[in-house]
Amino acid sequence: MSFGDPNNPYGAPQGQQPGYPAQPPQGQPGPGYGYPQGAPPQQPGYGYPQGAPGQPPAYPGYPGGAPNSMPMEMPGLMKTSRVLLFILAGFQLLFGVIAGIAVGAVQDVSNGVGSGDDTDTLAGLGFFFAALLVGLGALSIFLGVKFKSGGSGIRITTIVYAALMILGGIVNIVNGANGSATFGGLISLAIAGIILASMVNGAASAWFNRPRY
Repeated sequence: MSFGDPNNPYGAPQGQQPGYPAQPPQGQPGPGYGYPQGAPPQQPGYGYPQGAPGQPPAYPGYPGGAPNSMPMEMPGLMKTSRVLLFILAGFQLLFGVIAGIAVGAVQDVSNGVGSGDDTDTLAGLGFFFAALLVGLGALSIFLGVKFKSGGSGIRITTIVYAALMILGGIVNIVNGANGSATFGGLISLAIAGIILASMVNGAASAWFNRPRY
């Protein structure tokens, strides 16, 4: 029984029964080219990193950070120092304004009694001290605000500022004779010590040198 011309390209291959699908030659992969018959393997979506099998894909966090990373938080001691700087600024501005008003009032009285020329030098020193307090108050506010976004320059400035405050507190304690100057020196020394301690540790260095985007 003949199944057609063996040279006919549209006929069934030799050795193949009509009505059955063609079988691949022995040693060659069947349909799917190496994959089991059925649905082809799903390709990963574009633009999203793949997670572990059975887990949702891991989405990237902040630029340059690990996936799902959180922004760095200001150390607790630095937060305390920042609050102390704002409190210190309030006292410095208040005392500066009061000192300036007091010196101006005394100078007006001296001018009224005809001794204004003798008190001009003292009045000048008083106004300078009042302006210095106002300037230090503005500096304290500036440093406190820049704690959040400033770099290593803010850290160095704060260290120098706290060191000068400690020196001034020691001078007030020595020359205060157990009076109000001594008490003020102790308060200044305590505040400056906390601020200085918050600036010289590794956490402060990491905070001010952190990457910013």
